[in-house]
Amino acid sequence: MMRKSFLPVLAMGIVMAFVGGCNSNSDSSSSTGSTSTASADKKTDSGGSVEVAFETNNISDYWNLAKAGTEKAQKDTPGITVDFKEPADGQVDDQTKDVNDLVSRGVKAIAISPVKPDDETPLINDLVKKGIVVITQDSDAPNSDRTCYIGTNNVDAGKLAGEAIKKAIPGGGNIMVFVGKKDAQNAKERLEGVQDALKGSNVKIVDVRTDDADHTRAKQNVSDTLVGHPEVNCLVGLWSYNGPMILSAVKDAKREGKIKIVCFDGDPDTIQGLKDGFIDATVVQQPYMFGQKAVQLMAQILKGDKSGIPASKQIFFPAQTITPATIAKYEADQKALMAGG
Repeated sequence: MMRKSFLPVLAMGIVMAFVGGCNSNSDSSSSTGSTSTASADKKTDSGGSVEVAFETNNISDYWNLAKAGTEKAQKDTPGITVDFKEPADGQVDDQTKDVNDLVSRGVKAIAISPVKPDDETPLINDLVKKGIVVITQDSDAPNSDRTCYIGTNNVDAGKLAGEAIKKAIPGGGNIMVFVGKKDAQNAKERLEGVQDALKGSNVKIVDVRTDDADHTRAKQNVSDTLVGHPEVNCLVGLWSYNGPMILSAVKDAKREGKIKIVCFDGDPDTIQGLKDGFIDATVVQQPYMFGQKAVQLMAQILKGDKSGIPASKQIFFPAQTITPATIAKYEADQKALMAGG
């Protein structure tokens, strides 16, 4: 179900331990999908460091950059140790188990990307009642008592995808949308943004197909669409691994370059698809900044300083649309970012 992580193209030589997923992977991950930026026993080392955690919502190459951001923040923040965890199957039960394990070890703050925000709101609220700092990142749980959300304005990001779809099929047509979970907050908001951007156009959304963060199922959804819906002329992926799975299925059907693809994030296969001209556009986020900012803010709050929390309780890092014409600049920008880390 899970693909091994590859050395991200945009890291340019830096070995990293998405995706996403919605949008997450280290070959060194344990069977539970968990990796640690530092071992748990460091919280009681001679420096007396405090352990915080960064919990993704699935395993995907997308999360490699977020992990690098947490490592940069740990390096720059004395007294903080970061545990980076990825739920193996991208399910609520996996994420809940991770969180409970972290709490039992004495973690003081958690930055989490909720798999199902409504289902996990009671869990988040319970953590807050226990005095644990909870930040949501990448995907929000807006009805919970979380301290702050750090990530993309996903409605705006969805609008960017919608505009890219209209450019990809200027004469209009039918699109199929693919995502891990429709009820994840980022998925709901991205779809809302796509729908807003497509209002008044000749583009019709045939359906939204979900895969529960199962990459094999994600690809099969695309294959089924190519056979069962010949009227579809553009395929749209809302989570990081959906782009690569769409492209893989399209290649198997020998339709690369013949059907339009718009997706999210900078998975290495998505980047290569842009270079090859088989992917028309991808909306990229800033997961490195999500990781770095989340750790910085948790450390600040644990020291009693809440000045970094805006009144809106939301910290947005803007998304941007990357096309085959702009991929070279994007890679150069990412290389510079990683070199600075």
